[in-house]
Formats: sequence, structure tokens, C-alpha cells
Amino acid sequence: MASFSTVDQMRESGSWNPMWDQLHEWDPAWTEQFMKMAMMPYSGGILDPKVVQLLCIAVDAACTHMYSPGVRRHIRAALELGVTREEILEVLKLTSTLGIHACNVGVPVLAEEIKSFEQRRSNGG
Repeated sequence: MASFSTVDQMRESGSWNPMWDQLHEWDPAWTEQFMKMAMMPYSGGILDPKVVQLLCIAVDAACTHMYSPGVRRHIRAALELGVTREEILEVLKLTSTLGIHACNVGVPVLAEEIKSFEQRRSNGG
């Protein structure tokens, strides 16, 4: 019996992102190796499966990623493993703090630009 590749297994389980199709078509060997590495937390046995799903929720919900099909898939998997609504909500609340970095960057720039604008205006410019 032939063994399935990691990519095949991901497709069969519904964890394959169709956005990866072109990458897989252009470089199937590299994509297979990458996906095999990326799936290690699921099969490595080091982290509890609940923790893996909570981490996946955080990554997919993060403002730098925002991949709602993954959030949905991992929330479903977490619930099936017995993770509570409160635990998932806590992860989402923690993940939302990543967005504060927009203020960390934007507010000082805004302050500088307001100061510069006011100086130009007071100088008649």
C-alpha cells in the first residue's frame, strides 16, 4: 500500500490551504519538506494537542496573519479536544494585543507630524 505524502494527508484532512497549490505545483519537493516540518507539532508528542490547537488559533487570528478559515478549523479542533470557550476567548484576547504595535509605531509618528505641522503653520508655511 502506497503511503500518502504530507501534502496528500493535509488535503485529505482539510488542513491544506488552496493558496499553496501554485507553490506545490512549482516546487513539490520543497513544499512537501516544508509541510512535513510544519506538521511536526501535531505529531511530535511534545505539546499537548490542546495547546497546539490554541497556538494555531493565535497564529491564524493574529493581525499579521488573519486567516479566518484556519481560525475556524482550529477552533473546531480545539472544541473537539475539550478546550473550553473561555480558554479560546482568552487566546483571542491575548492575540489581540499584537495590534497595539500599530499604536506603538503610529502614535509617535503622529506626534512628530503634528509638531512639524504646527511649526510650519506658525512660521507662515
